[in-house]
Amino acid sequence: MAKKSAKKKYSFINDVFEGVLNIAEVSKSGSIKLKRADVKELLEGAFTKGAKLAAGGERVRFPVIGALVRREVKARKAGKGVNPFTGETIDVKARPASKKPRWSFPKTLKETFADKKNW
Repeated sequence: MAKKSAKKKYSFINDVFEGVLNIAEVSKSGSIKLKRADVKELLEGAFTKGAKLAAGGERVRFPVIGALVRREVKARKAGKGVNPFTGETIDVKARPASKKPRWSFPKTLKETFADKKNW
């Protein structure tokens, strides 16, 4: 019985690394040159690819800044609500089920923002 090949997860770092290897040019003196426009295009392409995979249901991690994943939002029936300021009753529209992006931040980033020394 043959094993199923596991679907390889998307790696933002590997995608950027491979792209840099492809766009890098070595000069005669041995220094590496990168064009700003090529690097910008590479990063935008990597983020776009990650966003498309996240929309497809995969959890995509971006180092230091967080992870992107798709969230299922349940449908909501129409009904009545109350305006808390005026007390007036209002009609609440129905909402169909949908899929929305969810961004989660790593613990280290949350702690950096919580530390008052960084304000």
